[in-house]
Amino acid sequence: MTRRLPSTTALLALEAAARHQSFARAAQELSLTEGAISRQIAKLESQLGVRLFHRSGNRVELSEPGARYAVDMREALALIERKTRQLQADSRPDAALEIGVIPTFASRWLIPRMADFQQRHPQVRVNLRERTEPFDLAASDLHAAINVEHPAWHALPVQALFQAPLLAVCHPDLAARAPGEMPLLHKHDNGEQWSEYARCSGLELPQAGTGPRYDRFSLLIDAARSGMGMALVPRLYVQEDLDQHRLSAPWPQAGALNERYVLVERPGEQGTPLGLFKQWLLEQSAGQPVR
Repeated sequence: MTRRLPSTTALLALEAAARHQSFARAAQELSLTEGAISRQIAKLESQLGVRLFHRSGNRVELSEPGARYAVDMREALALIERKTRQLQADSRPDAALEIGVIPTFASRWLIPRMADFQQRHPQVRVNLRERTEPFDLAASDLHAAINVEHPAWHALPVQALFQAPLLAVCHPDLAARAPGEMPLLHKHDNGEQWSEYARCSGLELPQAGTGPRYDRFSLLIDAARSGMGMALVPRLYVQEDLDQHRLSAPWPQAGALNERYVLVERPGEQGTPLGLFKQWLLEQSAGQPVR
């Protein structure tokens, strides 16, 4: 059966014109003339038998079916581009992976292990890109992200890695201070964590909602090291500090509080490089359990 599909040139013209709501700006983006864009749209409308744009002088406006079709074609073009990049990456001897990472997790857990991955798979280059919060992975240029478990990922392929218990740590000189007198340090995106800790541990923390806030665990840890107060952080980030007596953990561990780390894959993302990286991550997660 003969397939009568629109040309990619016409679809690119439609996508750009729909996004800009302008044939002139679409032409500028695609390095074509405005007349060429207009002809491509007209040809597409003729082929489909549907008016995609309403025209009034020099102004154009998407019709209702045109708007729906433009969204569908934008997704289709993005899929074609992604699969093309994936095929090219898989066929190159120096395939590259773009991985989004939480900065503190990357510096304190992932990067110290990356030499092992490079030694095993020298043909794969892993580029790490900082992402501190859940984001729209499908719309990004990342192959995958290592982040904490979050409802934002529910529709995406998610591979659980491990969970890290949260531990209350402070400078050793503050270890003997009573809980009610201890300044508390907070992570900016979770102002209720100390209240949760108080409920789980049984400690009375009347100041659970007060204290300075920090964007990253690395900043919380630095503040605790400097004697500013007690920080609640994943144990895997501070184990070396505890072993070297730069930090102390005098309060009980609340078993119900932890960070769950996952690998989130972009929809439809496959291929040997990502498969190798995923398998290596699972090996590292299982082989080096978090205490």
